[in-house]
Amino acid sequence: MSVTVSDPCFTNAADLLSVEQAIAALLKNVEPVRETETVTLSNAHNRVLATEITSPIDVPGFDNSAMDGYAVHTRDVGLSAQDGLAITQRIPAGSMGDEVEPGCCARIFTGAPIPEGANAVVIQEVCRVENDRLFFDQSLCEQENIRPRGNDISVGNTILESGTVLRAAQLGLAASVGVDKVDVFRELKVAIFSTGDELIEPGQPLAPGQIYNSNRYQMRALLEAQGCAVIDLGTVPDSFDATQKALIEGAEQADLVMTSGGVSVGEEDHVKAALESVGELNMWRIRMKPGKPLAFGRMGDVPFIGLPGNPVSVFVTFLLFARPYIQAQQGQSASEPWSYPVQANFSYRAKQRREYVRVRLRRDDDKLIAESFARQGSDVMRSVAWSDGLVEVTEDSSVAPGDTVCFLPFSEWAR
Repeated sequence: MSVTVSDPCFTNAADLLSVEQAIAALLKNVEPVRETETVTLSNAHNRVLATEITSPIDVPGFDNSAMDGYAVHTRDVGLSAQDGLAITQRIPAGSMGDEVEPGCCARIFTGAPIPEGANAVVIQEVCRVENDRLFFDQSLCEQENIRPRGNDISVGNTILESGTVLRAAQLGLAASVGVDKVDVFRELKVAIFSTGDELIEPGQPLAPGQIYNSNRYQMRALLEAQGCAVIDLGTVPDSFDATQKALIEGAEQADLVMTSGGVSVGEEDHVKAALESVGELNMWRIRMKPGKPLAFGRMGDVPFIGLPGNPVSVFVTFLLFARPYIQAQQGQSASEPWSYPVQANFSYRAKQRREYVRVRLRRDDDKLIAESFARQGSDVMRSVAWSDGLVEVTEDSSVAPGDTVCFLPFSEWAR
């Protein structure tokens, strides 16, 4: 479904797209990046894996001790409490021990290979050593405190699927099987610019009627957190020619062009006309707050996403719409953002639109309590910086203190 803001019947909430409809429309025709490159693990953080990784080895590659203690054979447990076991060797991690003879044991440390002749490890905390003999009176089972070969990974196991984002845990996993290089999709290039004669850069003095361009910096940070290579075209004057030029320049260099502001139908909003002159554009209004206006189009094969102008709306619509689109372009495996229930400590009423309330969490005994920022306007950027995430309040519903609500953490969505 696509509509333009000039549709005469587009006058009430029933004519607006739901959040789910807008996401589905965006993701309907995504073309992921196909080109790949090989990079070292040191340069693979936040990249998207292009080919699955299977393990060439067992991990661990040998039975090893899970604890610091003594490698023994369970047949000698009774002897250990009476005459003790002779400590005949010391096996630190990285060393191979000799066979343990009956009536003997080996001092062993965490991660060290289990020697032949031993089938259990007794932890040092329950042991007593006198004259190089080991005494303990604990019962002991075969394989106790031993990590068997292949306990974590077996040869041939697929450890990472194509489409996986390589973060700290994934890089550590790849390294644990000896992989030093990985095939990844090339970085997604995203061109951004802001529109508005009223915008100036931080550090410059404000003239009457001017504001600082905050959207440029939050868009750039959000994109870089998604592993994108940002092509920053700066601030574009409010003119058709300048806007058209920036769109063409962005499309020539990038896989996606993204803007903030200028997608309305006012005399100084030129994105719509400029994009339609070089491509195609759908203007959507979404049944949500903050946000509502969103633009999506194409210039040839290069897609375009136009976010609203208000800074809070930019942040929220990026997380809800631009983020999943970018992930699909990057070749990432599809996943829903994580959310969980918390208890509200505020009152709120959503009318005909779904509303996203900026909240901060605090712990009260075993409960997580969500407190809302005092002002929820789409111009109040402090509400985002103050918050831990969003509480989703569905259409025509209300929240009262004590209610269970759905919390969407920024730590998950904006990472």
